[in-house]
Amino acid sequence: MADAQPHWSRIGEAGTLAGLRFLVLVYRLAGRAGFRVVLFPVMVYFYLFRHQARRASRQYLRRIRPLLPAGQGARLTSFRHFVTFGEILLDKLLVWIGRIRREDVLFETPDSMRELRLGQGGGILVVSHLGNLEICNALSQQVPGISLTILVHTQHAQKFNTVLRELSGDTGVEIMQVTDLSPATVMLFAERVRAGGYVVIAGDRTPLSGRQRESNVEFLGGVAPFPQGPFILAGLLRCPVYFLFCLKRRSRYHVYLEKYCERLHIHPRKRRTQILDGAVQAFADRLQHYCLQAPLQWFNFYAFWRDGRAAEPGAQP
Repeated sequence: MADAQPHWSRIGEAGTLAGLRFLVLVYRLAGRAGFRVVLFPVMVYFYLFRHQARRASRQYLRRIRPLLPAGQGARLTSFRHFVTFGEILLDKLLVWIGRIRREDVLFETPDSMRELRLGQGGGILVVSHLGNLEICNALSQQVPGISLTILVHTQHAQKFNTVLRELSGDTGVEIMQVTDLSPATVMLFAERVRAGGYVVIAGDRTPLSGRQRESNVEFLGGVAPFPQGPFILAGLLRCPVYFLFCLKRRSRYHVYLEKYCERLHIHPRKRRTQILDGAVQAFADRLQHYCLQAPLQWFNFYAFWRDGRAAEPGAQP
């Protein structure tokens, strides 16, 4: 049960700065084939010794299997989940060193992309830990002059972001470490949105500030907590809200940009909870839709659900 588990932000990061730099070096010297040779024993180690992540993977796969065709669900294992994470970790790094080419990224929603290009104001991009979040950097190539501010949690992302800062140049993308939406932070984001920028914020990580800013919604057959923060921020900024998803199929990334609303009105106060719950559920529904298309690409390796159903005994490894 999720309540018995620590908050995701208190779960230690796997890997070190030296380890991440080593992965980049392996790729540069030996390509993806050499990287996979190195990746396999690393993933075996993490699979064997990251017990909490392994249990969370099993819990997630147990929930998604019944929603998939029988043959597909039977092939899903936690170890394959870990290996897929390692592969996409490399892709995350490749985005920032300029090794993901424009033709490697397919934007599957041209109408939304056109609106983004022609829009005069900015907005909120609600993303998830499905696929490759760093592919957001591709937006800066497709939309000239676009400014993206990606919000991350300070402790959880610090190692990875240190490497990204070393690898990346001036991409129009800023990574900002924020633990709570203070009035000063909201004012800063308001200025950026008015200037036509977009704030990128994850919609599948619960807030540090406690349960008063989360909604318990239906997700993959159970009740799970999702953050209200992206939608509270959108209501305060009175700006458009988009959902952004990215899936890898074979060697190409497919990006889906969906407009949720032009303005999110979270007043009057007596309907605020209902409005926020509806927005959070809408995001959870779309996340489920894309998880079913690429079930091994959702990487939330911590206990997620709150309906009391533990991981399946004897589940596939």
